[in-house]
Amino acid sequence: MGENQLVTEPEIREAPTPDERPRAAVVRDALGVGVAVGLSGFAFGVTAAGAGISTLQACVLSLLVFTGASQFALVGALAAGGNPFTAAAGAFFLGTRNAFYGLRLSQLLKLPRPVRPLAAHWVIDETTAVALAQPDRKSARLGFTVTGLTLYVLWNLTTLLGALGAEAIGDTRAWGLDAAGPAVFLALLAPMLKTSTERAVAALALVLGLGFLPVLPAGVPVLIAALAAPVVLWTKGRRP
Repeated sequence: MGENQLVTEPEIREAPTPDERPRAAVVRDALGVGVAVGLSGFAFGVTAAGAGISTLQACVLSLLVFTGASQFALVGALAAGGNPFTAAAGAFFLGTRNAFYGLRLSQLLKLPRPVRPLAAHWVIDETTAVALAQPDRKSARLGFTVTGLTLYVLWNLTTLLGALGAEAIGDTRAWGLDAAGPAVFLALLAPMLKTSTERAVAALALVLGLGFLPVLPAGVPVLIAALAAPVVLWTKGRRP
């Protein structure tokens, strides 16, 4: 008979499962969110400088706090002449939402224990939104990591640049930069209001916040607006 022939099987590449997104698509979406929001750190740096916060203090806030809405709430209250303790309390309660994000993400990502303390620092609106939008755990982990890393680096870099360039810009209110933070936060929040209950909470919070703004010290209206959620849920629970 003839010589034995060695037959090699063609290389088989595993195709992604129907529920798994391509890595490139996940990275593209994560980078888009990270870059778009990370650049708004420039507005925070300028606003913080306008509120009398030093460059070092602004950078430390971005490095250690790293939750844009709470940071803007803090410096906004201070700029309006609010009590530092009241301003800090408003920023703290606004940031507690990240704890609830963490409860959901811990189940979704299931990260190794040594990594969890570091990942917890990146649990914010944007990383949560990108992770929850993915159809599988692998994509969620990738989206969370890319968004968190991109946003953290850009946010801190632009905070520094904004604080250093505040003197050249002048009055931040003349440029509308003091409203950049809240505008970004509302743009991220609006698409998440999908149910009537969520829209009712947002509407009531808006009414409470704006209604008490002229009569209460800076920072306190934010705390009052937080009562919208329990009020709406209590009212809904009493319906037959």
